[in-house]
Amino acid sequence: MQNYKLILCYDGTRYKGWQRQGNTPGTIQEKLETILSRMLEQPVELAASGRTDAGVHARRQVCSFRAETELTPEELLRGLRVHLPEDIGAISLETAPPRFHARLSCKEKTYLYRVWNSDVPEVFQRRFVLPLPEPLDQAAMEQAAALLCGEHDFAAFCSVKNSKKSTVRKLRRISILREGDELRLFFTGDGFLYNMVRILTGTLLEVGLGLRRPEDMNAILASRDRSQAGPTAQAKGLTLWSVEY
Repeated sequence: MQNYKLILCYDGTRYKGWQRQGNTPGTIQEKLETILSRMLEQPVELAASGRTDAGVHARRQVCSFRAETELTPEELLRGLRVHLPEDIGAISLETAPPRFHARLSCKEKTYLYRVWNSDVPEVFQRRFVLPLPEPLDQAAMEQAAALLCGEHDFAAFCSVKNSKKSTVRKLRRISILREGDELRLFFTGDGFLYNMVRILTGTLLEVGLGLRRPEDMNAILASRDRSQAGPTAQAKGLTLWSVEY
């Protein structure tokens, strides 16, 4: 039984997220597993570096799976590219060490949130950006972002209630960059809670709009209370950018 590493990109607009949901169609995992299982004539189960939500995209999603086959990785990759829909792309496929696991072996991930900060409509990127025409105070957002970096309990920035799992994560870096009318927020950390990046983004945007002060981040973290943080930003602005091992 050989272990494989598969790297994907996808436009998550029409999918119900990554994770397979029983026999319910419409997830990226279900689509890929169906295609691979038919190609390899055996059940295939994929593990991903992270479970992107409905409507969230990926520039570089890493997956792993095991299979018994005489097909080479190159032949498997060609077959995948033939059968995948146009909004899911197979970037590479190779054999991996026996103990490699896309999620458990992951050391760090980076997400990008894109904000179209202009009153001029952005037609061609509309599925990948959050439109927000009001002026944003980028300096204030950067001050708030600095307070969020480091190892903290991010329970206030998680949508799951009463989770028995630890909500402590290490957020290594938040970079906020402006490219013309687009504001790009990059989040790099050792792991992220459910909706964490989107809630962080919603909170930072409130700072940028003058609805919160940068120093409020300390009190929000200390509260461990989801109601104290900002709104969950729309899924379409979020992309899984990169994964490190």
